[in-house]
Amino acid sequence: MKGMGNMGKLMKQAQEMQAKMARVQEELEATEVEASAGGGAVTVVMNGKQVMLSIRLKPEAVSAEDVEILEDMILAAYGEARKKAEDLAQAELAKVTGGLPPGLF
Repeated sequence: MKGMGNMGKLMKQAQEMQAKMARVQEELEATEVEASAGGGAVTVVMNGKQVMLSIRLKPEAVSAEDVEILEDMILAAYGEARKKAEDLAQAELAKVTGGLPPGLF
């Protein structure tokens, strides 16, 4: 019967960890990261769940002759913002899981 007490304790710990994971997910959704390219000509804002929230373009970045450069800057800014959001999510989830893969919970 002693093993049943340990199982109950383990289940309680798992439930607490799931609740913490849910809180972290909510916090990630509310947290914003920002990245820019082209010396600030293009800025992308994304939340911690890697959802793009906005793109800001400086007027001088918009030129009919430089469309390809603008496209490259947007992709670069988006990629950097996504990386920052991904790193933030991994760091926050690792605090809860102690480094265990989040898929286990």
